[in-house]
Amino acid sequence: MATSVVGIDIGSAAVRAVEVSDSGKAKPTLVRFHEVVLPEGAVSRGEVVEPNTVAAAIKQLWASGGFKSKNVVLGMGNHRVLARDLTVPKASMKLIREALPFQVQDMLPVPVGDALLDFYPISESEGGNGPQINGLLIAAVKEAVLGNVLAAELAGLTPVEVDLIPFALTRAIGRGVNTEGAVVQIDVGAGTTSVVISIAGVPQFVRLIPTGGDDLTQALSVRLAVAAEEAKELKVRLGLSPTGAPPEDHAAVTIIREVTTELLNSLRNTVNYFVNTRNHQTVTRIILTGGGSQLVGFSDALGEMTRLPIVAPESTGSAELARGVDASALKQTKGAFLVALGLALGSKA
Repeated sequence: MATSVVGIDIGSAAVRAVEVSDSGKAKPTLVRFHEVVLPEGAVSRGEVVEPNTVAAAIKQLWASGGFKSKNVVLGMGNHRVLARDLTVPKASMKLIREALPFQVQDMLPVPVGDALLDFYPISESEGGNGPQINGLLIAAVKEAVLGNVLAAELAGLTPVEVDLIPFALTRAIGRGVNTEGAVVQIDVGAGTTSVVISIAGVPQFVRLIPTGGDDLTQALSVRLAVAAEEAKELKVRLGLSPTGAPPEDHAAVTIIREVTTELLNSLRNTVNYFVNTRNHQTVTRIILTGGGSQLVGFSDALGEMTRLPIVAPESTGSAELARGVDASALKQTKGAFLVALGLALGSKA
């Protein structure tokens, strides 16, 4: 019997899950997917604030979605996660991980004891003191991760791994796909925007920007003195309006442009930084995901600022669909389940 694992994406507005069988195979099978809406405030910027509330939602998710496995992979990827370039002397991964606390304290915003550390190897090179491994340091504030783990355990599930959400996205989108040059994966979430730049499906560069779609909603709400629901309505209706907005909407249009342009500038500068520090490596395209990227005009504006083609990912990612899975329903989600899928695909359980 095929073994299965479930990836759980705990977002600000909903908790989504994808069950995958044979995740270690070249072409795993997506068995089922489902989501349950979360009450406002239960999760903030990717962190579980109310574990019991989220646990109740996860129980509902399992009941209504028909998930079979209780082994789950959770994601982390908010403003309390750090990803930085790091070069270490060549050694086994076990020894590298054991040495991290002694090597990276100066790079962390919190004491080593309050962080979860990992190292993602990318390449090898020859340094002044011998062979070395170039990679990415991944550090997360322990408290932020443990809240998500607690919610899953309260729901009766067994967390077998915690993975970086940007890596999960890249895995779901790029697994088994060969592309020319570097590919930029940008995910605009509610509170965090992640940027992963990969070559041949291998992440080379990660940045987490502590801004997302909710920041625009909050700016509209505060500066216009309107309720959050009205701010959301304005955001969705107006977007990056080119011209022709009625006079009563001019203030909202200005705020949307100001806040969004700040994020777009950060994204452009991030891509330029990668190119300039990687011997002008050619970037061929941007794959855009996340609810915040659905803002009308956002994709076009990003393309104009970066002068790169913007494409949407396949909603099914790098997996076969089991019999009975509604392919059209999955496609209509516009990639909302890619994080959960990528988390499940990365499981080594």
